[in-house]
Amino acid sequence: MPPGWLPPSAVSVPPAPAGTPELLPRTFEPPPQAPPPQPPSGLRRLLGPLLVAGAFLFKFGKVALLALPKLKIFTTSASMLVSVAAYSLIWGWRFALGFVVLLFIHEMGHVIQLRREGIQASAPMFIPFLGAVISAKSLGRDAAAEARVGLAGPILGTLGAAACIPIAEATGNDLFRALAFIGFFLNLFNLLPVTPLDGGRAMAALSPWMWFVGLFLFGILAFTFPNPIILLILLVGAWDTYRRWKAYRAGGPESRAYYTVPPRQRALTLAVYLGLVALLVVGMDATYLDRDLGDV
Repeated sequence: MPPGWLPPSAVSVPPAPAGTPELLPRTFEPPPQAPPPQPPSGLRRLLGPLLVAGAFLFKFGKVALLALPKLKIFTTSASMLVSVAAYSLIWGWRFALGFVVLLFIHEMGHVIQLRREGIQASAPMFIPFLGAVISAKSLGRDAAAEARVGLAGPILGTLGAAACIPIAEATGNDLFRALAFIGFFLNLFNLLPVTPLDGGRAMAALSPWMWFVGLFLFGILAFTFPNPIILLILLVGAWDTYRRWKAYRAGGPESRAYYTVPPRQRALTLAVYLGLVALLVVGMDATYLDRDLGDV
């Protein structure tokens, strides 16, 4: 047995000084971590942009509310969009947009002439499937002025429809040719000599008796091509003809003076009316397409 040898049990190991780190292994425990962020729910994703938009509208709402009533174009553009959406259900949005633009050009003819006559007129208001209307205090100081206002719509509307023809030739797109055709037809229809159509306004400068001729012709049209819109115009025309004829017969010198038109102006009105009718018939014949509107 070697000198100085002691059994293991007899060996005493002094304790480690205080503050000495232990060298014995221990189980590693990572520090606690925060849970990963949860993606926003569908409701939060939906409401987030709405809340931002709501804050924007709340901030600038007062300015908008004060400005919108003064912007007449807002009413016109809103009714135009509604009409485009309505006509799109039948023809598609491209043709519907072009059709409403042609209606706008037609109505602006009335607005421009009314203002030339010194009468304030509103911007056009569009009514789906019925066209568009404008409001004014009167149609002029006499029947000649009323005829000028009535014919101004088809004149400018015919120019707008004719402008589609060179576009169709340059692009080869039958959409514009179809728009030209429907524009010519629209203005020709409005020249039927019955109130409240534009042709009835023109007849006031020729002779009030022409209202009954136009009413008779429109009745034949309604019987041949039964249509709710044509029937509605016939009923409105019959009532308006009765009302105006009664006022004409019962009126005094002021009413008689309204329908007293110099022969020169009467002849000019008739020439413009017949010239427009002939031009529109030729335009329809030149732009006729033997296909459905949905194909253009």
